Amino acid sequence: MTNILTIDVEDYFHPTEVSTSVRGSQWDALPSRVEHATSLVLDLLAEAGVRATFFVLGWVASRHPALIRRIAEAGHEIACHSFSHALVYSLTPQEFREDTRDAADAIAQAAGVRPRAYRAPSFSITSRSLWALEILAECGFDTDSSIYPVRHDRYGIPSHPVFPHRIYTPSGPILEVPPAAVPLSPRRNAPAGGGAYLRLLPSAYVAAGIRLLNNTHNAPACIYAHPWEFDPAQPRLASGAIARIRTYLGLHSMAPKLRRLLASFPFDTLGAVCPPAGVYPLLQPPGRGIS
Repeated sequence: MTNILTIDVEDYFHPTEVSTSVRGSQWDALPSRVEHATSLVLDLLAEAGVRATFFVLGWVASRHPALIRRIAEAGHEIACHSFSHALVYSLTPQEFREDTRDAADAIAQAAGVRPRAYRAPSFSITSRSLWALEILAECGFDTDSSIYPVRHDRYGIPSHPVFPHRIYTPSGPILEVPPAAVPLSPRRNAPAGGGAYLRLLPSAYVAAGIRLLNNTHNAPACIYAHPWEFDPAQPRLASGAIARIRTYLGLHSMAPKLRRLLASFPFDTLGAVCPPAGVYPLLQPPGRGIS
């Protein structure tokens, strides 16, 4: 089974763990490293002959359009990671709508293609912000990868399916492709690799999770990473022990770990592995909507 590789394109000062130390109004004053870090990822993928889906932050697209064009010209899929990296449940529906439209416009202008897939910052479509899926469908998105079926202090719906499925909204159905997680019980899943989980967990654990998803649950593993995770020389801006562990521990291991994964399993873009026109289970029957 072919798995899904995704890259969330943001700079080192965008992660949620950094937001308590650096406000959005300060971003333009900081030296950017996103072009350098993303180049490291692009070179690694070219070396492996693998395409990925790049979820681009609109803020980055508006300031580094040549980088986004380079990603698209290399054959990768361009998708949306919001404009301002605000947590969805911290926004009103109208604020989310405006942020999403601004991001899609900035990405389309930079890449020459309008994104059709979306991923929320820090997987912040949770049980209290499922209303966002209707707005995504309204804005023309047909695929989402924001609902992490794990338990976390900031995100996640632990009982959510680990396989791709459709979710009905009043604006139309949307295909949900969850980041990789494996079932431990009917209402509890464990992360199977991506971001800090990929950096901090043993490679053997991640590989076992991918095989379990592929062979037991007949589902692709959707792995994710950020360009800044391949850049150990970045400034350390996150404050607090937990935030610094989540953000910086294992940065030197990210590139070799991803190389091993790409050599061990087949990967492709989200759209290639899970085309929107495919046949998927419907999570909620038409007429019920999302509560």
